[in-house]
Amino acid sequence: MKSDQHRGSIVITGSSTGIGRACSLLLDSMGFTVFAGVRNQADGDALIKGSSGPLTPIILDVTDDDSIRRSAEFVASSVGEKGLAGLVNNAGIVVTGPLEFIRKDDLWEQFHVNLMGQVAVTQAFLPLLKKCKGRIVNITSIGGRQSVPFMGPYCASKAAMEVLSDSLRMELRPFDLPVIIVTPGNISTPIWSKTRKISEQRTHELATKVRNLYGASLDLVLKASAKMEKSGIDPIAVARVVAHALTTGKPKTRYIVGWDARLQIVMSKVLPDWIRDYIVLRFIGLASSRKNYKGGADG
Repeated sequence: MKSDQHRGSIVITGSSTGIGRACSLLLDSMGFTVFAGVRNQADGDALIKGSSGPLTPIILDVTDDDSIRRSAEFVASSVGEKGLAGLVNNAGIVVTGPLEFIRKDDLWEQFHVNLMGQVAVTQAFLPLLKKCKGRIVNITSIGGRQSVPFMGPYCASKAAMEVLSDSLRMELRPFDLPVIIVTPGNISTPIWSKTRKISEQRTHELATKVRNLYGASLDLVLKASAKMEKSGIDPIAVARVVAHALTTGKPKTRYIVGWDARLQIVMSKVLPDWIRDYIVLRFIGLASSRKNYKGGADG
């Protein structure tokens, strides 16, 4: 139900599907003026149909400086001196593959979207956030805390976003502008099916040598991702946490969403790396040897 209370204006990136879409529709229903970043007009029209209020799609490509500038100028002209109550950095892609053969261009694209693009968007909207003493919510991933095989680029980009968020939080503290990290676990979103389609195409295009080395392992990873998509929780669970982070009197610095994410964090704290590796590889279906490493670490 639409709230009668106007809570301020919010910008959300990556709103076409999944977590971004859920955040846009929920915050819109709560009385926020939502500027939802989408890839194209068709995505924006679909979002408007599902909204209950004056949700405004904006064409926002986080890798395009001109697109970011135009979006910031449009939002600034719309909100005026009231500024922004919040920015939700959610846009992201997943690049998969064996690191031995990952292409530099693919690695660059992964970090351009998931890291540099988010920083560029934050820089563009910070003047508006400072006017309202708004809040920044950065959507990361449990993959940024616990990496998995063949998703190294994605996990690395999310880990980088975690530490950059920590730095930004301390830098913006004098301005009374909270920076909040929301770390989801396994969420049922279209990103998994899109990733599988791209990964299957890339696997097919790999040279014979690469397929011989990693083909069977990549097939198992694709099957595991399909299983994760089916078992993932609804994106609305993340959206509710984002809404809480934007509205509670004293937000936490980070929120973990999903039992699997909490379990992985516990595993990282209590289990040696080699046991944790063994559990992950067994879950995927890859053969694992316990004899590669000793428990503990030097240095």
